[in-house]
Amino acid sequence: MRNDGISLAVSGAYVWIAMVAFGGIAVETVVIYPNVFHDAPASLAKAMEFFVVTGPADLFPPMGAVTVLAAAATLLSLRRAREARWWITGSLGTLLVGEFLFSVLYFWPRNDLMFEEGIAEHSVEFLRRTALEFEVGHWFRLAFSAVTATLAFIGFLRYHRARALSGGSA
Repeated sequence: MRNDGISLAVSGAYVWIAMVAFGGIAVETVVIYPNVFHDAPASLAKAMEFFVVTGPADLFPPMGAVTVLAAAATLLSLRRAREARWWITGSLGTLLVGEFLFSVLYFWPRNDLMFEEGIAEHSVEFLRRTALEFEVGHWFRLAFSAVTATLAFIGFLRYHRARALSGGSA
């Protein structure tokens, strides 16, 4: 019984973290990035001036690491819960492939092109195209994040339901 309570708390924490991360990515996609990329490269320079103290790069990598750790802890704690295990596995999979790997392979190089190298090394047209690619790709990141949070929530609900139907021990 005690382990069931811990598993419920761990999986509930993971759902909360995954949903907060999704909300952050939604705000970034819908509110922040249209302002950052609307008139590249001039808007990129303004964004760098604005994000002097802190910015998305200061929040999302540590939050991503915490989300992966929470997903792994949830998967470990629910490994015997057949009704939830595959939902959590799917959530961790979309998190690792759709958010982490996609970020490393797609977004990090574009960040370097736009914010590290910038107009000193690239043409205005190249930076505009890169900014557009970044914005379009971010909608995919948002979709992956939504799937991650949704699968985590379904896994949590499945576990909670099985636990409730069995009288408190799943």
